[in-house]
Amino acid sequence: MRRTSFVLVSLFFSLTIFLFACTKIDTTTLGADLIPAVDNIHTFEMILDVESDNIMFNDSTRVLSSDDLPIGYTNDPEFGETKSELYFNISPPQQHTYPFGKKDSLVTDSVVLSLAYKTAYGDTNTFQTFRVFEISQTSGFSNDSLYRLDHADFATTGSELGSRTFDVTKLNDSVHVIRKDTTKVVNVLRIKLNPAFGDRLMSYDTSYSANGAYYSDSLFKTLVRGFAIKTDQVGNALTYFNAGDVNTKLIVYYHYGHTDTSAVEFLHAFPGTTNLLGVAGTVKRTPGGGWNTVLNNGNPKDEQLYIPTTPGSYGLLTVKGLDTISNKVIHLAELIVPKIPSTQEDKFTPQPQLFLDMINNTNDSVFTIQNDLVLSNFGYNFDQFDGFLRNHAGNPEYRFNISRHVQGSVTRKEPNFKLRVYAPFETNVYYLPPGTLFQRKFVSKVNIPIIPRIAAGRVVVGGGANANPTYKLRLRIVYSKI
Repeated sequence: MRRTSFVLVSLFFSLTIFLFACTKIDTTTLGADLIPAVDNIHTFEMILDVESDNIMFNDSTRVLSSDDLPIGYTNDPEFGETKSELYFNISPPQQHTYPFGKKDSLVTDSVVLSLAYKTAYGDTNTFQTFRVFEISQTSGFSNDSLYRLDHADFATTGSELGSRTFDVTKLNDSVHVIRKDTTKVVNVLRIKLNPAFGDRLMSYDTSYSANGAYYSDSLFKTLVRGFAIKTDQVGNALTYFNAGDVNTKLIVYYHYGHTDTSAVEFLHAFPGTTNLLGVAGTVKRTPGGGWNTVLNNGNPKDEQLYIPTTPGSYGLLTVKGLDTISNKVIHLAELIVPKIPSTQEDKFTPQPQLFLDMINNTNDSVFTIQNDLVLSNFGYNFDQFDGFLRNHAGNPEYRFNISRHVQGSVTRKEPNFKLRVYAPFETNVYYLPPGTLFQRKFVSKVNIPIIPRIAAGRVVVGGGANANPTYKLRLRIVYSKI
């Protein structure tokens, strides 16, 4: 489940309703289909140039075990290489209880690590190879920390516990698990581990000692820190799993004497508990192709913008001439961001939505677009603010309705800050509630989720310097004179 932090709902809702209603000129609430036609007598149109530059993010995104996290490797001809790995811990089913019944004559039949599969991105008609290792006690991996996507790989200990090469397209097939009774499981990846790991779990006890893994969960984690799921640089896809799902678990199958096989399950989070920590998803990008070129060309006026989903880069936009326009009635102001065809976009598909915000002149604070992106009890007004990929006269484009922002600039001379267009998994920015003046005082940050999954999606769009009019990023304004 994605994180949604609407911390300002109760604080701003009443103020939002009042100020939004009082913000003039209210020319866009009727919908774009009712905006007056441009006749060059009463209603006019202008196009403003936009300078655009590709800027790499210093990304601070942190993950929870409720997030779907990628494992895998891709080599995208337009964007370069991506490699992602997963780390998470497990817990015994109960504290102060030996989970295997009795220690006498215990025999490990098999040990399986089950991963709850969610979806995949990229060229899914490929095979991937995952390898399982145990996280080292000296790795620094903690049970109570939130880890950034760019965190260094955590150290592992011992030899590989097990591996699996699999067909990505088969992960949503049913798997038959044959023990005493045959059961079916679906949407899981099962990786067989060394049975010796099961023997080790059986050797622990419930005492308060160096061997007392089952005395408490904290003692257990001093003996079993967790698992690292690493990927070979093969295949061309990211496969998404959820550590907090009940189908992510370590299963130890065992018997003693002549009894039938039984099983003990160690989960990251047991039903009825909330454990969002003890997980890390690392995503390493190595820019290549056109993305690497535009990041390093030293030109602040790029012809194309390369926008990967978190982690990655953003387009820094400067609208030219907006702060010199005389007062007018703004019926519509839309930032038009045309999508450009790119190599293998059938496999590395574009995001259905981008996001737009603004950054101040000192580059130290980022704000929502005041009066255009509005928060209410129903969430954000994305239907009006837009940013979705749609066809306009046969051309795929992302468009943002920033009519009130432009009205504020031409009427009240509010700051014409630079804009950022990007594809965040979630963004943490200052929310500016509706009002007639640009105010930083008393504003708070909000967490706004945009793209459902980390690193899923990438798109090439036109920049302001693009010579092709169809692919030129621009600001279109429909207005009337006062």
